[in-house]
Amino acid sequence: MPLNTRVHTTLLQVRPDDIDLFGHVHSSRYMDYVFAARLEQMERCYGMPLQEFMQHNLGWYLSATEMRYLKPLKLGDSMKVQTAIVSMGTASVRVEFAILRDADDVLCCKGWAEYVMVDLKTGRPRPIPEWIINRYSLPDDSIS
Repeated sequence: MPLNTRVHTTLLQVRPDDIDLFGHVHSSRYMDYVFAARLEQMERCYGMPLQEFMQHNLGWYLSATEMRYLKPLKLGDSMKVQTAIVSMGTASVRVEFAILRDADDVLCCKGWAEYVMVDLKTGRPRPIPEWIINRYSLPDDSIS
């Protein structure tokens, strides 16, 4: 089955504690936004809440990321966090993301993150189970 590479969007709000001394969102918060969006999207778009992974003693470990900061977000801004799985390996997925200011769709940050499937008991990587691969794939009837 082909990988579902659809772009999913989550709307988030800048919080007061996200702001740095320069009056805009601190760079460390952008990864928090991507993580929050992925958690919400895993449940809403793929039917896989984090609790389900944990019940199977599975988790995702962030193994690599790249971010490009293009325009600042400020207090009061809301943002669209768009993500898509672009590739899947034996034990990993690569997710591309974009963070756009909601008011004018200005691209503020873009990048990618690679997550490795780990066994929560051992902390070691493990192959992605078939049931997860199936949920990350397109149903046969959606292929044109």
